[in-house]
Amino acid sequence: MNQSLAIPALSRALAAVALLLAPSARAQESQPVTSFENDEQMQLLAPRDTRIELVSQGVTDGSRALVVRFSAVQWPALFFRSPQPWDLRLWGEIAVDVTNPEDQPVSFYLRVDDDPRADGTRYCRTGSSTLAPGETRTFSFPLAVINSQGYGMKGLPVWPGTTSFGSNGSWTLDLSHIVQFQIFMSSPGRERTLILDNVRFRAGRSLDNIVDRFGQYTGDDWPGKLYGEEDFAARREAEMQTLADSPPIAGRDGYGGWEGGPRLAATGFFRTEKVDGQWWLVTPDGNLFFSSGVDGVRVAAPAFVTGRDSMFTWLPEKEDPLARFYGTASFASGQPGTTYDFHSANIFRKYGDDWRGVWKEVTLARLRSWGFNTIGNWSDSMVYASGMPYVTTTHYGGRFNTLGTVPDPFDDRFAAAVQSALRWNLQVALGDPWCLGHFVDNELGWGSASSDASHFSLPLAALGQKTAESPARSALLGLLRSRYGTMDALNRVWGATAADWESVQAPKAPFNAAVKQDLSDMLRVLARQYFSTVSTAVQAIDPDHLYLGSRFSGNYSIEVVEAAAEFAGVVSFNIYQKRIEPNAWNWLNALDKPAIIGEFHFGALDGGMFHTGLVPAPGQAGRARMFQDYVTSVLQHPAFVGAHWFLYMDQPLVGRTQDGENYNIGMVTVTDMPYPELTGAARDIHLRMYEVRQAAGGTVENR
Repeated sequence: MNQSLAIPALSRALAAVALLLAPSARAQESQPVTSFENDEQMQLLAPRDTRIELVSQGVTDGSRALVVRFSAVQWPALFFRSPQPWDLRLWGEIAVDVTNPEDQPVSFYLRVDDDPRADGTRYCRTGSSTLAPGETRTFSFPLAVINSQGYGMKGLPVWPGTTSFGSNGSWTLDLSHIVQFQIFMSSPGRERTLILDNVRFRAGRSLDNIVDRFGQYTGDDWPGKLYGEEDFAARREAEMQTLADSPPIAGRDGYGGWEGGPRLAATGFFRTEKVDGQWWLVTPDGNLFFSSGVDGVRVAAPAFVTGRDSMFTWLPEKEDPLARFYGTASFASGQPGTTYDFHSANIFRKYGDDWRGVWKEVTLARLRSWGFNTIGNWSDSMVYASGMPYVTTTHYGGRFNTLGTVPDPFDDRFAAAVQSALRWNLQVALGDPWCLGHFVDNELGWGSASSDASHFSLPLAALGQKTAESPARSALLGLLRSRYGTMDALNRVWGATAADWESVQAPKAPFNAAVKQDLSDMLRVLARQYFSTVSTAVQAIDPDHLYLGSRFSGNYSIEVVEAAAEFAGVVSFNIYQKRIEPNAWNWLNALDKPAIIGEFHFGALDGGMFHTGLVPAPGQAGRARMFQDYVTSVLQHPAFVGAHWFLYMDQPLVGRTQDGENYNIGMVTVTDMPYPELTGAARDIHLRMYEVRQAAGGTVENR
């Protein structure tokens, strides 16, 4: 193929990365870090909330292995630290042999830091996996994942007999300066145990010819893999029979609401109501509704091919009808690159000239058969108003002041940008009873209560700006002026020496109780201004539909969540956990506001993909079990009114264009084949969905 858009400098950079991973005489070579065989190797270890012990069980190299017992705290960890930073530019992965001696599966993480300031987001990347009871596996963490151009893959192919941790995060590691790595757990409910051995740096596997003509991995076989175009017709016919045998679930109204449940007031649009201690959505016809949805219901799934020709066994020539699925996208550097969309190409192969129309009808039939009743975020607007409730999402741009990733909510230009984007984006939903509501923004960096620096990052950022350029700073100074009255009073409490209000600086940590209260109140002021501005704009343009918030992620500052609950119709979270544990989420009840989960998923590595996504599962059957358990736990929580799975289809094998994510998180594969375990589990729990929720809340009486 003539790569007319290839960039010489970029191609050279990518070639350098490929060289590190190319097959060579040293392809299977490794550099030992520790097998725990002597005192010198043991000096690399630094336990935190863990107990370690040398044993002869689980040995894979030498005569000793290491038992690590992780305490039941938030982040128990075992660190590996070298006196001098490691230079890992010539290695492709960190490998470690791990044994699970317990009778339950164990999930754990590996994080690599290139600076002592690593905080879980900056200067580090993290991977995760799950180990079955009694099992021993070799795990690898990919190092050469992403380069300065923004091209990459968060998961890479691994050597036979190896399981990949994958690599999450946006930070580009400085491989010449790795200061430490750690194996850790996230809030284990009790003490958990792993046995480690043979920690080493190892060459990565070649990326040459890893993608076949259908966008699948060439290096493995699995149930459901497509081997020839002639198989598309047979699979299409077989699925039509499956859909006929599994029609939409009975006992639902036209919107997917609970036809046999209580009837409330019919308002013609979706709304919320609390019934006998449980929050519910209510359909336009007045039936109770729990929103079970799928995000990213769309066809397009492009990936970069620029500079990566050797990775593909086939790419279409310009004259090939399948060449229509070439495209362009910008790297993080801003430079353009050529993309190819194997998912769309496979839809075309499968359904013919009317591929978009047929795909839409088949997809809607699938979702109904699997029991879903909502088209979630990031979906193509072509599937809106198709006889299934849907949500919209709005983002906006403009030249307004920002506080990190959060817009300055006191900047009038922010309000104008939101209003402009909403006027355009909400037109499709005006007057449409099928629209559930509107998300605005996604996973903004509000900070978390995990540390004072994170908790108060926004007011500290605002106070650090110039007053003339920061409406937020002006607003916060106004709060301080009204609270303290004089500079002497402020300086006394803050331990500061500001001569006047204009010279007030952000306080320095550690903060005393009074300063923490001030910062907390400032954060609340910023959050209330943000959510009130967005809510006012949504209601002015579309008063008929719910404002669904901005989908919080990670840990949460209560001031911000309370502000969202004050102004949004529903508070939204993206919750990537195994399930909703009541003890961890019962604090929502105090908000007395419904909540919805905008994203969750589970991924596995037994279907030709390189990365599990954010929550690993032990195979496709494990994904199915975890889906049912997660949805059940959401149904049983009185505050939640819905949960949306992310995504409809797997991400591209070689990484999506935005950030290199290549997760096995789809309901369907790149060849448009449903995962039978996962979709069967979805139908099973959806058949019982309203009964499970009713049982969790006791007897629900008709109103």
